Amino acid sequence: MTGYDSLGGNGGGPSSTGGTVCHWLKHMKLYRVVLIVVFCLLSLPFVFYNLLVHEESNVQHSDIHRTRSQLFTFEDVSPLKAADLKLRIDEMLRMKGTVSLELRDLESRRQKLQSDIGLYNQKIDELKQELARQQTELDRLKISVEQAQVAQREAVLRNTPELALPRALFSDTLPAQMRPIDAAHSRSCKMSTCFDHSRCSLTSGFPVYLYDPDTTSVVSAGYDIDGFLKTTIKQTLGYNAHLTTDPKKACVFLVLVGEALSEHEVQKSNRYVAPQGAADGSGAPNLSSLNVTRLRLLPYWGGDGRNHVLLNFARREVGPGAGNMLQGQAMDTGRAMLVQSSFEESQFRVGFDLIAPPILGPPGGDVWQECAPMLPARRKYLLSFQGELLGQNGSMVGPRGTDDTESDTVDEFIIEHLKEMSSGRTQDYFMLQFECVPATEQRAPSGLRDWSLCGTDNSRKSVLKESTFALLLAPGGGSTSSTLLQARLYEALRAGAIPLVLGGDQVQLPYAETIDWRRVVISLPKARITELHFLLRAIPDADLLTMRRQGRLVWERYLSSVQSTVDTIVASLRSRLGIPPKPIPSVIAHSVFNSSFVPLKSDPVIDTEPEESLGPIEPPYPSPAFRRNYTATLVQSREMWNDWADPFALYPQLPFDPVLPSDAKFIGSHMGFRPIGKGAGGTGKEFGESLGGNYPREQFTIVILTYEREQVLMDSLSRLYGLPYLHKVIVVWNSPKPPLEDLRWPDIGVPVHVVRAPRNSLNNRFLPFDAIETEAVLSVDDDAHLRHDEILFGFRVWREHRDRVVGFPGRFHAWDVNSLDSWNYNSNYSCELSMVLTGAAFIHKYYTYLYTYTLPQAIRDKVDEYMNCEDIAMNFLVSHVTRKPPVKVTSRWTFRCPGCPVSLSEDDTHFQERHKCINFFTKVFGYTPLLNTQYRADSILFKTRIPHDKQKCFKFI
Repeated sequence: MTGYDSLGGNGGGPSSTGGTVCHWLKHMKLYRVVLIVVFCLLSLPFVFYNLLVHEESNVQHSDIHRTRSQLFTFEDVSPLKAADLKLRIDEMLRMKGTVSLELRDLESRRQKLQSDIGLYNQKIDELKQELARQQTELDRLKISVEQAQVAQREAVLRNTPELALPRALFSDTLPAQMRPIDAAHSRSCKMSTCFDHSRCSLTSGFPVYLYDPDTTSVVSAGYDIDGFLKTTIKQTLGYNAHLTTDPKKACVFLVLVGEALSEHEVQKSNRYVAPQGAADGSGAPNLSSLNVTRLRLLPYWGGDGRNHVLLNFARREVGPGAGNMLQGQAMDTGRAMLVQSSFEESQFRVGFDLIAPPILGPPGGDVWQECAPMLPARRKYLLSFQGELLGQNGSMVGPRGTDDTESDTVDEFIIEHLKEMSSGRTQDYFMLQFECVPATEQRAPSGLRDWSLCGTDNSRKSVLKESTFALLLAPGGGSTSSTLLQARLYEALRAGAIPLVLGGDQVQLPYAETIDWRRVVISLPKARITELHFLLRAIPDADLLTMRRQGRLVWERYLSSVQSTVDTIVASLRSRLGIPPKPIPSVIAHSVFNSSFVPLKSDPVIDTEPEESLGPIEPPYPSPAFRRNYTATLVQSREMWNDWADPFALYPQLPFDPVLPSDAKFIGSHMGFRPIGKGAGGTGKEFGESLGGNYPREQFTIVILTYEREQVLMDSLSRLYGLPYLHKVIVVWNSPKPPLEDLRWPDIGVPVHVVRAPRNSLNNRFLPFDAIETEAVLSVDDDAHLRHDEILFGFRVWREHRDRVVGFPGRFHAWDVNSLDSWNYNSNYSCELSMVLTGAAFIHKYYTYLYTYTLPQAIRDKVDEYMNCEDIAMNFLVSHVTRKPPVKVTSRWTFRCPGCPVSLSEDDTHFQERHKCINFFTKVFGYTPLLNTQYRADSILFKTRIPHDKQKCFKFI
C-alpha cells in the first residue's frame, strides 16, 4: 500500500511520474518482472500469426471470388455440376493449345519478318555498293569521253599527214657504163665524188650484192682465194638481212679479193688449216695477186667500179704486209672502196676506205668461252708485250731514208726505257719481251717496219689474261694500220687486257667512224713514254673495269667472229649513207586454237567491293612504232654503236628515246600528252583522270606464261576485268596439250590471245611476239594476284624508268662467305636487293628482242636445262645493258596462291639451281652485272596528311 500510494501521490507531473515508476520498480519483486517479460514474449508470435492468417484468407477469398466470377459468372459450385466443370476444364485446355499454336505462328512470322528485314538491309547495302561502283564507272566513262574528245581534236588538228615513201632515186637497172678514172682521181676519192647515191635510196633497205667467189675470180693466174674464206663469207652474208640476189636492186656490190694464196699455199691450206691466230711461216704473199684487168671485167663494174667494195681479208699472220694488196704499188681500183686491215698512210682514203680486223675468230656462235674474267681489276702484270721488230737489221728490203733513221732512234729509246721500267725498281710486274724465242720466221715487205708476234696464240693468251694493260707499238714505214697491230688489238680485247697504243696519233683503228675507241684504248704519242708508268698507276679500278667491259663489248659484237666482222662492215657502210637497218623480226604468235574454233566466253567474276577511280577506260591504243627510223642513227649513233652495241637491226621503239622538255607538252608538241589537271596538277581526283608523266599516252600488254593450270589461269584473267590502260593479254600456252574445248574464257573487255609455244620452255616468257603492240610489257605468273591499283602504280613508275625492270617481288645475290668465290641466290627479307622477279614485273619490249636474239645461247640453254632462272637471266641482261639496278614498287615481297597446284619454285632443288645459275651467268658475262639498290617506290602522297577535301594518289599505296 505504501508503494502504491507513493506511486499515486506523485502522479502530478512528468518528473513526479518517472520518479514514482522508479520507486515502484525498486520495491517490486524480481520474479514479477521476469513473469511479465516471459508473457510478452510468448504472446507476440500468436498475435503476428493471427494477423498473417487473416490477411492470407482475405487475399485467397478475393482471388477465388474473382476466379469464380470469371468462370462461372458468379454461380456457386456444387457437387451436382462436377461434370460440367470437367468439360469446362477440357475446353480451357483446348483453348490453351490453340493459343500456343497461335503464339508459335506469331513467333515464326516475327522471325521471318526479321530475316526479311536482314535480307532487305543486305540488298540495300549491295545496292549502295553497286551505286558507288556505278558512280565510279560513270566517272571513269566521263573521263574516257573527255580523253576521246581530246584524241578527236588532236586528230582533226593534226596537220602532218602520214609520211609516204619518197620517189625512188634510182631506176631498176644495172649500173651504166662510165669512163674509167685515172689513179690520181682514184686516190682522192670521197663518198661525195666516187659513190653513186642514186642507187641507195633512204627507203631501199640498203640491198647488198655479193659476187659469187666460186665463179668470179679477180686474182691473177696461179692464185686463188682461201677456201675457208670463200665458204665462210658466203655463209655469213647469207644470214645478213641486207643481202640480195638481184644486182639491179643492189646499192653496193661486194667483191672478195683476198686473202689470195699461191697454188702451193692453196695445196698446203687444203692439207692443213692453221689454228686461229697461229703464226704462219710461209712468208709474205705476192702482193700483185690482184688482176686489175679481171676486176674491170666484172659484169656490174660499170667502167669505174662505183659502189663496189673490195674485201681483202687477212686470215693468217704472215707478216706486217699481210692484208694490204696495194703494198708498195700504185694499183688503180677506180671508184671502188677498199676494206682491209693494213693500209699505208698515203693509200688510206679517210671516210671512204674501211679498216677491218683480220679474220682470226670462228665463223660465228657464242664466243664467251674465249674471254677471260674481268676481275680482278689489277692483274699480275701491269703491262705486257711480246714481239720483235721486223724491217731492220737486214730484214728490210731497200735503202733506208732519214725518216727510217729517226724512227730507229725513237724505237731504240722506247725499248731501252721500257726495259729500265721493268728492271724491278718498282713494285709492279712487267712482262716485256722484245726478241722472239724461238726466232720468228716472219719477214717484212719492202719499206715497212712492224712488230711480229712471238710464240703461239695460246702462249700469248695466257700472258694477256694476266696483264692489266697490253702494249701495242705503232708500225713504222708510213703505215697507218697493219694486220699485226690489228691482231694484237684483237688478242688484247679477247683476254681483257686494256690496249695501250704507243704512237696512237699515227694509227687508225678498225671502224673508227662509229666505234668510240677512247672508251676502250689508251692512245699515247711516243713522246709520252717517260710518263707511261705514272699514267698507268693513276688509273683507278673503276675506270679499269669500265674500259675492260667496253673492250669486251666491242670485241664480242664487232671483232670476234667472221659473222660479226661481215655484219659490222655492212652496218658501217650503211651508217655512212644514213640508211636505217632492216626491222628486227618478231616472233609470229600462232593461236593455240584452230582457225574454225571459237573459244567459249563467260562473264568475269566482278569484285563487289567498290574501287577507286584509277583511270579512264580507253579503246586499244598500240604504241607508235618505227617513228625514229631516220633519226636514231643520226641523233644516237654513238650510243647505238658503243652503249647498246646493236646497230644491226631497227627496233620498233627503244627505251632510250629522248624526252621532250616539260613546256613542249603545251607549246607546239602537245599531241598525245595527258598532263595532270590539264597541266595545273592536282591530287587523287585529277591524278586518276590522266596518265600524266613525261611521255605521251600509252598502254601496256600483259604476258602470262601458263602450264596446265586452267582454273588458276581463269581466275587470274577474271581479275583483270576493268583494268585501265590494258591493251591486251597474251597467254603463252606452254603445254603440248591444247586447252579443253569446254573451257570458258572470261570476257575481260580486252582481247586475250592464247599463243601456242613452240616447245615447253621458260624462255617463251620473253619471246618478242608480233601480237605485243605496246612498249610496256607486264610479265606475270598465272598464279600472281595483283590488285588493280598495284598494277597501275607499277605502270606509272615504269614510265619514268623505261630502261629498267620495275616490279614487285625483290631478291638479291649474296656473297658466299664460306667459299669466298661464288654467289648465292637469296629471297630473305633484306634492306638491299638486286633483282626483281619477272613473275610480276614491267619490262620494255626491246629487252625481249635482246633476250631472244642477242643473249648468249648458253644462258638460254641453261634455263631449259634447269627449267628455272629465266627471271635471273633477264635481270642480268638489263643490268648489263644499262648498268642500273631494278626498281621495286610497293611492299609486296612474295605471292601466295591458296589452292594452287605445286609450282616449280616449291621444289627443294629450286634454290640450289638458282645459286648455280647466278654463278654460271657471271662466267658467261665475265662479271656480275647485277647492282644493288636500297629503296623502293611508293606513291608520292603515301602516309602524307592532306586536307579532307583532297584525295591521295592511291588509297593503299
